[in-house]
Amino acid sequence: MEKVIVGILFLSVLSGSVAQTDMKGKAFIFPQESSTAYVSLIPKVRKSLQNFTLCIKAFTDLTRPYSIFSYSTRTKDNEILLFVEKRGEYMLYVGNSGVSFKAPTNHFDPVHICVNWESVSGIAEFWLNGKAFGRKGLKKGYVVGGDAKIILGQEQDSFGGKFDVKQSFVGEIWDVSLWNHVVPIKEVHDSCNNGNIINWQALIHEDSGYVVTKPKLWT
Repeated sequence: MEKVIVGILFLSVLSGSVAQTDMKGKAFIFPQESSTAYVSLIPKVRKSLQNFTLCIKAFTDLTRPYSIFSYSTRTKDNEILLFVEKRGEYMLYVGNSGVSFKAPTNHFDPVHICVNWESVSGIAEFWLNGKAFGRKGLKKGYVVGGDAKIILGQEQDSFGGKFDVKQSFVGEIWDVSLWNHVVPIKEVHDSCNNGNIINWQALIHEDSGYVVTKPKLWT
């Protein structure tokens, strides 16, 4: 399976539709509200997940709800979803079930979010800017599907689409990594560039609509 994916990616890169980029020091900018602007992330390998660690950095001045990271399968639109209901209230979905974490932030500061989830216990752990904001349980015993569409900038209400402009992200996203195991958060707080599913320093991605890549403004 991995060889097939690599072959497909190689052909896609040659055609110019997909790029593999070392994004270290760079950020995706989503300059305006839109239902057409997004970045598709192609995983290095496609496999089911019994555990994961997701880390991402972002800046926005939005006050309405918005999606930060959307991982959808053909059977679950919110297979993994990191979503902000309102400033200081984060939702983590696994297999279409969600839990909320209250994590107050300074007004319009950039954020560094890391979440862990493990199937055996169902425990999800949420960290913001290096500080833990508790653990909650969801989808104990569940396995996250591996055949996924992974999108930054929009929230998927169907596999790879059905975007709502009022849930779109406006701002900047950088340092995105996804691992297929639980990584101690303290180990990845200073660097979240090297996930074995999504790796920011070898990022395979496709931009759609009005998305701009620029040097990042924050660490």
